[in-house]
Amino acid sequence: MKLEEAKKDYYRRLAREEGYNSRAAYKLLETAKRYRLIKPGYKVLDLGCAPGGWVQVASEAVGENGLVVGVDLASMRLGLMPNVKLVQGDINDPQVIEKVRAIFNPPKDFPFDVLLSDLSPRISGVWELDHFKQVELTFRSLALGDELLRVGGSAMLKVFDGERFTELRREAGKRFQTVTIVKPKASRSESSEIYLVCLTKKP
Repeated sequence: MKLEEAKKDYYRRLAREEGYNSRAAYKLLETAKRYRLIKPGYKVLDLGCAPGGWVQVASEAVGENGLVVGVDLASMRLGLMPNVKLVQGDINDPQVIEKVRAIFNPPKDFPFDVLLSDLSPRISGVWELDHFKQVELTFRSLALGDELLRVGGSAMLKVFDGERFTELRREAGKRFQTVTIVKPKASRSESSEIYLVCLTKKP
């Protein structure tokens, strides 16, 4: 078995043993620990949350006094987690964003402390097209962070590395004091997938 296949199987098996819905959970576990992204009592918005691995990690991290809101086009079933709310829909749909806002009762509990984005388009196999679509989704995540993320908040955003990466990183740098490129161990080394960890949202 090749090294990459062994690593993939390891994280898949570990996720099954530890009760996570996907091996992607370990990407967030590693990164959140390294950068202290999620703290007890935090409110976390997870865009592109299916099949739920990141939601599970965030739910554990924020604890009973925190809140995790997951948004995805796909429907999703998770075990009983009282601190989790799921919204099914398109992040480009204003009504979906209003549903996210409506979760906060009273409204003073708004906005979020952390924005997570693991968004990916339906892969066509045409690299230039897939890269363009994925970066557009991440730009949308940044735009939503402008209105949904508190000043001083943080974000972790998936990006397909390629021609538009520099443009996206520059836009993230306009919004956050620190932007760091991360490749978690659970990511396949040959994959173009990388993450931007964005700390301390600017006023």
